[in-house]
Amino acid sequence: MWTESIENWLNNFSFFILFCSMGFYWIRAFFNLPVFSFLGRFLVIGANLSMLFLLISRGFVQNHFPLSNHATRKSINIFLSWSLTSIHLIIEYYFKNSYQFIIGGMTTPTALFLNGFASFQLPESMQKFSPLVPALQSNWLMMHVTVMLLSYATLICGCIVSIGYLFLYKSKSGGWDQSQRGDLRPEVSWLTEGVHQLDQMSFRSISIGFPLLTLGIISGSVWANEAWGSYWSWDPKETWSLITWIIFAVYLHLRLTKVPQNEIKSAFVATGGFFVVWICFLGVNFLSKGLHSYGWFFS
Repeated sequence: MWTESIENWLNNFSFFILFCSMGFYWIRAFFNLPVFSFLGRFLVIGANLSMLFLLISRGFVQNHFPLSNHATRKSINIFLSWSLTSIHLIIEYYFKNSYQFIIGGMTTPTALFLNGFASFQLPESMQKFSPLVPALQSNWLMMHVTVMLLSYATLICGCIVSIGYLFLYKSKSGGWDQSQRGDLRPEVSWLTEGVHQLDQMSFRSISIGFPLLTLGIISGSVWANEAWGSYWSWDPKETWSLITWIIFAVYLHLRLTKVPQNEIKSAFVATGGFFVVWICFLGVNFLSKGLHSYGWFFS
């Protein structure tokens, strides 16, 4: 079928150029060749557009929102990969200095993993289309899934930048004591602004992702009550969503409390949050069984 051929082409194309983009950003990082930052960004734009067209084509073929049921798990992973590349491009746009390649070098592997996992590791039953049951034919579901995936993408980007911030701060300042920030060794003091901007980008990204996560949880509760007559059932996915919410609430509390060392502490919390988000998004879905999950790994 011609639609399948187009989908396969877009799928393979986006995976290939994401892989090339990751390589270009890493070449920029290890060999200090600025032109590769431009090439990496150019390919990320291409991957972003190809994944967008892929999602649109899957929506037209299914004749409904392509993220609406478990059988469209491929679309969900592709959408998250697309969201990551979109946020990456936004961050790069506002992060206008010589450290832009740091963002790309960390986000492109994550987007590539999601793209490859959706294309090559998911069982065929989770890639094919299937009709929607009545419980899934709801505008609340569309809002819930979209907002949750956008929150995951934004939080993951913020966490990745926090990890980069910790790595650079430790390697360039020689310790975690922020009182020494103004007394960095002369040969590394020029990095101070870049490290600070990494911290600010992480904070802004997580500050956007947290309200999205809150809105996603609330809309999911409304949809659950509409579909099953209960706002909250302590399903594994619901439980881990709450854990994720608490982790990032702690992060924001630390950042909004003006106490010395809180930038470092909040960066460590965000690093832990990175793994919690992945448990919530992938781990729970495939390792347990419930309303949101499939237990595919043990099936």
